[in-house]
Amino acid sequence: MILACHNINKSFGEHLIVQDGSFHIEDREKAALVGINGAGKSTIFKMIMGEEPSDGGEVILAKGKTIGYLAQHQNLSLGNTIYEELKTAKSQLIEMEQQIRSIELELKNLSKEALKERLETYNRLVSTFEAMNGYAYESEITGVLKGLGFQESDFSKRTDTLSGGQKTRVSLGKLLLTQPDILLLDEPTNHLDLHSISWLETYLLNYTGAVFIVSHDRFFLNRVVTKVVEIEQGHIRMYSGNYKAYAEKKQQIRDAQLKEYLNQQREIKHQQAVIEKLRSFNREKSIKRAESREKMLEKISPVEKPSETVSEMHLTLEPSFISGNDVLTVEQLSKGFDSKILFKDVSFEIKRGEHIAVIGGNGTGKTTLLKILNQVISADAGSFTLGSKVKIGYYDQEHHVLHDDKTIFDEISDDYPTLNNTQIRNTLAAFQFTGDEVFQLIGKLSGGEKGRVSLAKLMLSEANFLILDEPTNHLDITSKEILEHALNEYTGTVLYVSHDRYFINQTANRILELVNQTFVNYIGNYDYYLEKKEELTAAYAPSSAVLPTDTASTTVPASDAKLSWQEQKELQAKERKRKNALKKTEEQITLLEERNQVIDQLMTQEEVYSNSVRCQELSEERHSNDCKLEELYEQWETLAE
Repeated sequence: MILACHNINKSFGEHLIVQDGSFHIEDREKAALVGINGAGKSTIFKMIMGEEPSDGGEVILAKGKTIGYLAQHQNLSLGNTIYEELKTAKSQLIEMEQQIRSIELELKNLSKEALKERLETYNRLVSTFEAMNGYAYESEITGVLKGLGFQESDFSKRTDTLSGGQKTRVSLGKLLLTQPDILLLDEPTNHLDLHSISWLETYLLNYTGAVFIVSHDRFFLNRVVTKVVEIEQGHIRMYSGNYKAYAEKKQQIRDAQLKEYLNQQREIKHQQAVIEKLRSFNREKSIKRAESREKMLEKISPVEKPSETVSEMHLTLEPSFISGNDVLTVEQLSKGFDSKILFKDVSFEIKRGEHIAVIGGNGTGKTTLLKILNQVISADAGSFTLGSKVKIGYYDQEHHVLHDDKTIFDEISDDYPTLNNTQIRNTLAAFQFTGDEVFQLIGKLSGGEKGRVSLAKLMLSEANFLILDEPTNHLDITSKEILEHALNEYTGTVLYVSHDRYFINQTANRILELVNQTFVNYIGNYDYYLEKKEELTAAYAPSSAVLPTDTASTTVPASDAKLSWQEQKELQAKERKRKNALKKTEEQITLLEERNQVIDQLMTQEEVYSNSVRCQELSEERHSNDCKLEELYEQWETLAE
């Protein structure tokens, strides 16, 4: 055991965070801390780190063990570049290296006796330096920075010029390089793109220390953790397995508790009915029997009703009218900023009812595409056309569609003036805004609260084409599941940007990946994308397609990447058909070859070769097989090409 919390207690006024909570983390174990927003996950981390005092209980870190903490808000050294900031994580190695170099300079001037003593120190330092992989620390820093999505051109940027997300990535890289015995990571996948999240998963899976993670990324938790610590209504429970195993076990426990509760309620009602009937007889014996039953009822320990699994947030999305079949047509669209081209000459179509996820690395232009489609910014070249009766509902991750100087109530009433006071309050209550909370200023809200207001407006819009930019940001897992259900029930068309792979898997039936300045089309969910990524990227968006902006004189042949989505879909269907035919041909070849081997074996047996009729039959069968094999070999070569 490396970390344990015994009977910890914490409240903020009347708000209970945890009561008599206990859990432990074993050495090298990968565990998750889960719970709804506001349950107290970050508070527990702060209590472990001593940043927040507990009201009781104890936190125990194993003797001699080190702990590292990634909080949601970062403080970095002023004046350092990104690379210099990460080098501070290796200060011990750097200091050791300086000592080694210093001793090397001293050795030639020392007496024989002093030389022996100094060499012992030198050898000890070199041995420790090598054991700590000191000669590779610079490449280790570079590897971590690139894994977290930084380019070499970013290494020299000053940390005080970085965005909040970039600072978080720098802090995460610095923490990983210090390699403490246990890592506490609070939402480590925030601000990471899909490539960086995948890299972090692999890093943590191979990490030699323990890891304790707060995250709403279910795909990430399923891959990394082997234990889940849950905090719910002040109680802490531990479950073995990943997030999927936890969710299944929790549902099983809740179902059993609900069954026990309902059975007890049924028995209580039955006994109360019997008691009432006995009393109605109004006889001495029947009254005594009724009193006896009442005493038995009083001794029953009531089974607590399990809490509802449904969140307070209620989201229903439904278009007010149906659009035409052609929802969006994009033709030869290009966009860049300064000298950087984001995408160039891209064309695709979206049909009614499609649910499309746009994915790609940070800074590739995904959000820019959505802003162009919503006419927030203009494209450099190309055009797009909305289909007949298309009405857009836009969810902006930066919430530019909200007005900071308005109250939540006014934000809804100004956009939907036909709604009365009760209708507005009912809508906001569905998104967890009740009482005087509806009069809070938009500018004073947290990112998650602004997200809920934007979702409320989206629900009221009755749009038939939803364009969503990172809709799951700031949502807890329960709220994500509600949004997933709402989108899956939605009969309109959806185009969204997301880094949440689990969410994409649940809601997308098509994926557009923005890579190497173009879009690659995948007809399927995220699992299908992972299966086909390498093959389709090489076919439709090879890295050599990215050309310097000054090579205007170089002619580039028309790329398959610029085919319409319908053409790409047909090509992918042909490829699947070719592979199936190839597999079937190989199976037929194997069967005929095996049969020929059996015939050859039979022909060596006396009872066969001495029987002229049987011998003739087998000979003719083998000749027929050979003719079929010739045809199949030719067919196989054609399919293989």
